[in-house]
Amino acid sequence: MDEYRFEREARTPQSEQWAIETADHSIGRLDVHFTSSVTYATLAVHTSVDDEAVQELIAEIDERIVSSADPYREDFVVTVWRGEQAGVFAEESDDLDVEDSENG
Repeated sequence: MDEYRFEREARTPQSEQWAIETADHSIGRLDVHFTSSVTYATLAVHTSVDDEAVQELIAEIDERIVSSADPYREDFVVTVWRGEQAGVFAEESDDLDVEDSENG
């Protein structure tokens, strides 16, 4: 099992956005949205992440992120997308696109 590192990138009162990395690679992104009883998440992982690793990752997310933020939730619903990163785009920084294309 890979050891996952979660880097929080954004936070609002009801949601959080995370980058997910292993020791070697960035493997995905996570958006988590908290409601009064259910926590919803969208997990986007790289094509190299197999189904077993996705299940392990969801368990880690539940334990380390969701349960620590909302221990009394009734359910945790995760939608998983698998694909490749096309880039990072921002209005004010051309450096992001150049950096990603060099590392891609």
